[in-house]
Amino acid sequence: MIKTRNRQNLVQEIEKHFELDEHVKEAFLTVDREIFVPNEFKHLSYKLDALPLAASQWISSPLTVAKMTQHLELKGVDSVLEVGCGSGYQAAILSKICRRVFTIERIDELLKEAKNRFSLLEMHNIFARFDDGQRGWKQYAPFERILFSATAKEIPEILFEQLAEGGILVAPIEETENYHIITRFYKKSGRITSETIEQCLFVPVLDGTQK
Repeated sequence: MIKTRNRQNLVQEIEKHFELDEHVKEAFLTVDREIFVPNEFKHLSYKLDALPLAASQWISSPLTVAKMTQHLELKGVDSVLEVGCGSGYQAAILSKICRRVFTIERIDELLKEAKNRFSLLEMHNIFARFDDGQRGWKQYAPFERILFSATAKEIPEILFEQLAEGGILVAPIEETENYHIITRFYKKSGRITSETIEQCLFVPVLDGTQK
């Protein structure tokens, strides 16, 4: 009962800043954020704060997760690729909307923890991989949607190649060091176009993998 109330309160807090589509709201009402938050910060699970993770990484604010999810325009989407699994919370939200979620994490410790959470919650439609997400996941391409959960200076061409025709890629793009813009890319007739949505602040995407 308390967990349900916490999730309802979280949705209400998000909607003070950003109105949610019904399918996004439902996803937030069905995922316990505290499972994805380190023990010492569990009391802050349902606040609109980004929180520290292992390996100098962060679990994004629920408001940011809500915005990125909604900007992907996921209704009726089958497959989505996430670059940067982190705690796994964003992938868990996506899994409630899409049939298949593919998520890649370059830090082994974070990936193992996220996989344990997916298993605990019986989220069997999330497929997680240890790799540099900037290479994508060719085996399961093309993806209808691709989401960057970290800031990129530019999107690797290989990811646009793995984006399905008519697909959408959403990423925080670094314009300057402390000025990042959520940007939405579209693939139509093989061409990529983009639109800027709003300012944001994310941790940077890093190259390679980390055991």
